[in-house]
Amino acid sequence: MTRDVNLFTDSKNVNEGSLYRKSLLSNGIRVVSEKIPYVRSVSIGIWIEAGTRDEPAEKNGIAHFLEHMVFKGTKTRTSFELADTLEALGGSLNAFTSKEITSFYAHVLDEHLEIAVDILADLLNHPLFDPQELEKEKHVVIEEIKDLEDSPDDLIFDYFFEGIFSPHSLSFPTLGKKETVRNFRREDLIEFREKNYTSNRIIIAAAGNIEHEILVDLCEKYFSQNQSFSRRNLSKFPPEKPARLERNYHGQQAHVCMGCRTIPYSAPGKYPLLLTNTILGAGMSSRLFQTLREKYGLVYTVFSFADFFTDTGVFGVYFGTDEENIERSIELINREFTKLLNHELKEDELLKRQSQLKGNLLLELESTSNRMERLAKMEIYSHGFHTLDDVIQSIDQVNLDDVFKIANDYFHPNRLYQMIIRPD
Repeated sequence: MTRDVNLFTDSKNVNEGSLYRKSLLSNGIRVVSEKIPYVRSVSIGIWIEAGTRDEPAEKNGIAHFLEHMVFKGTKTRTSFELADTLEALGGSLNAFTSKEITSFYAHVLDEHLEIAVDILADLLNHPLFDPQELEKEKHVVIEEIKDLEDSPDDLIFDYFFEGIFSPHSLSFPTLGKKETVRNFRREDLIEFREKNYTSNRIIIAAAGNIEHEILVDLCEKYFSQNQSFSRRNLSKFPPEKPARLERNYHGQQAHVCMGCRTIPYSAPGKYPLLLTNTILGAGMSSRLFQTLREKYGLVYTVFSFADFFTDTGVFGVYFGTDEENIERSIELINREFTKLLNHELKEDELLKRQSQLKGNLLLELESTSNRMERLAKMEIYSHGFHTLDDVIQSIDQVNLDDVFKIANDYFHPNRLYQMIIRPD
């Protein structure tokens, strides 16, 4: 029996008239939705609490490889039919794998909701994992890895995560390694799927012009797999070891990423950290951009970032520059950190960045796909729903002392790990 476990109307801001609902299917899968009556589309996704961190070292990349393989055919559809069914209706079908999550998602007109649910259920429940397709897809993924290796501005983040989390599985590259991918067998895919794609770790999230009761009925119809349960192993992290590591590549520009571990997704300090990230490195008006690019002309690209996971998080700064400007750029970044450590922040700048962060959030949520993702991640990491009013209030409540505390916790130079890719 399906249970409706939550109902919430959020009607005081940009998503006026929207309705959040949460239900539990008979087999334990959670269904969350947000009705947006003024659009004609629906974004719907299957979100599985399984990713790179759930892999053993010798099977690194299996979560991502499995995501690829479900599109290679099911018991009822060829790979072409999986792609063409929604595209012929103007919709789209895609997927991604991250450190902790795998998602299969679709964007369709509201009248095509059942077709999208049917396709997604087919992907999840009936993949063939054909051995011949498996061997072909190994070559595809290896080419994807080669493409990443030719993109040092992307590759450096793999190296950065390896440095701050090794030997924990969060340090593993999501694509895996060439040698692990070459050794994947059909049995490996089945084993990983049975262990991690369990009903208690699956969320169906949808946002758009959708009726929750209809969505739940469709999910009960198409997601009829047996109830299953597994618990994610949240292994402990090794002690942090701030260091400076360097690698070389055939190119012309140096790439640098520096940062440290921080806090989980649901930690109380999340919004102070996000606001501090906005002050330092979000956009052309940020301190780092204005200093490194506008004032000194040392870089083309510089930004800071904050990522959050179940039990930890990451803050970092990335920039690309000429090799001779590496040390000067790092010095200037540390100087900006020191300014916050010395409480060099005024109320008017804080208010501007609060407005920036809130505006970015509201603009992003004009997309049904972004709303769908927001619903899924809130359920995965918070097991609940936070209205936009709640989030805006949390941002507004951040004060100067909160920012200074973030700086004191994370911005001391001896706390930061540095990863540098130099040209040969």
